[in-house]
Amino acid sequence: MNLPLGHHSLFDYHGCAREMLTDTEAIRSTLLAAVKEAGGTIVTDTFHTFSPYGVSGVVVIAESHVTIHTWPEHGYAAVDVFSCGVSLDQNRIRDRIAGALQAQRVEERRFARGMTPG
Repeated sequence: MNLPLGHHSLFDYHGCAREMLTDTEAIRSTLLAAVKEAGGTIVTDTFHTFSPYGVSGVVVIAESHVTIHTWPEHGYAAVDVFSCGVSLDQNRIRDRIAGALQAQRVEERRFARGMTPG
C-alpha cells in the first residue's frame, strides 16, 4: 500500500462578506485561531494588504502551511492547507474560515502528496 507524505486541501469560498475579505487583521486572527483549533503548531505568519483591496497571507506551521488569497470584488477567497501526517484537522480549518468569512458556498479538492511504498 502506498502512503502519502502529505495531505493537501484546496478550499474555495464563494459568496463571502466583502468587508471581511479586506480586513487583514481579522483574516490573520481567523487563520491563526483555525490552525490552533485544528491542532497545528504555528511557526510564523505573514500577511499583506493589496491596493486597492485584497489580502494574501501565509501561516507556516510545523506540519507545513496554510495560505489565503482574497478577492473582495468577487466575494471570493482561496485557501490552501498542506500538512505532513494526519494530526492536523483540515476540516476544522475549512469550517472555521467558512464561518468567519460568512461563505455561502465552499468547494474543496483534496490530494495525497508524495506517495511512497509502504
